[in-house]
Amino acid sequence: MVNPDNKNRKRSVDLLRRYEAWATMAGMNWNIFGHDWAIEMLQLHIQHKKMRHAYLFSGPAGVGRRTLALRFAQAVNCEEPVAPGVPCMRGRSCQQIMRMQHPDLAVVQADESGILKVEQVRELQHFVSLAPYASNYRIVLLVNFEQANHNAQNALLKTLEEPNPRVLLLVTVDDAENLLPTIKSRCELIRLRSTNRDALAAFLLREKDISQADTELIAALSGGRVGIADHMIENEEVLTVRETWMEDLLQLIQSGISERIAFSRKRSKGKYIERTEAKQKLLTGLPYWLSFWRDVMLIKSGSTSPITNIDMRERIAEISLDISLAEVESVISGIEHAFGRMRSANLQLLLDNLLLSFPLVQLNH
Repeated sequence: MVNPDNKNRKRSVDLLRRYEAWATMAGMNWNIFGHDWAIEMLQLHIQHKKMRHAYLFSGPAGVGRRTLALRFAQAVNCEEPVAPGVPCMRGRSCQQIMRMQHPDLAVVQADESGILKVEQVRELQHFVSLAPYASNYRIVLLVNFEQANHNAQNALLKTLEEPNPRVLLLVTVDDAENLLPTIKSRCELIRLRSTNRDALAAFLLREKDISQADTELIAALSGGRVGIADHMIENEEVLTVRETWMEDLLQLIQSGISERIAFSRKRSKGKYIERTEAKQKLLTGLPYWLSFWRDVMLIKSGSTSPITNIDMRERIAEISLDISLAEVESVISGIEHAFGRMRSANLQLLLDNLLLSFPLVQLNH
């Protein structure tokens, strides 16, 4: 009898080989997994000297927006390209751009407040008015520009409306709809999406020193986003923290009011933990809980979409049998509401209300 795991692995490897063969034929040598069409388009812009003055890279966090933008910058300013639109990756210019320390590269992103401010954008006016110091183009990389306030977005419009032919603006954003329509209309929009999980798992299995089971789990947890997958592999504590939060969740949904309040106090009360630290831990942990309950909703509703927490499939299926779809939707809504109030709310009260809204479930041990 054929082992299903071996069959799945062969299918994943075959898929990866087809991807690599196609990518090679297209000349996509940017050392980036996925986003083939975007790489090919950007290379063609360079090869045919039809560069736009501004590019907008949109997509979820970890999908590779900044990496693709930096690789584009390398291809544009590489001193010894392997071919038109193919950076050498080893020369001084390529290395400086990858470290974001090139004299002709300005990187703008939000400060500790989480807001990209108008003063930061206005400071770019002098930079973009000058000729390149050591390269073909001066390049401005605006990272996570959805964090820019209204005034900062308006300030960027002036640069977009009066482009310097020797300046290239690269903007990354989670969703282009979060920007002013006038910004979006003046940029070449590149929408990036997550890659196929099986192909990503096969890629990780070949490129990283981890087991097949781990590659499949990481590919699922990352949602097909190679940046998130790399972060999980390079930082082992990420999976350890996730495991702790999931164990806590399974314990809490089987516990009474007093145990839930005690957990809330430990996670949020000033005597036990500083507010900034508590807030950061909640921002880290609640997404794990949210992904779990969304998986429960998928199973409960009979959806054919793949779940995220594949290592918890049995528990998720068990819980889906014990609660209603309305209860699951209520929990998901509660977690999303908690995220929205995290900045200013009393953390203990917020967590109290959230935990008390969780259904009581009896699990088989």
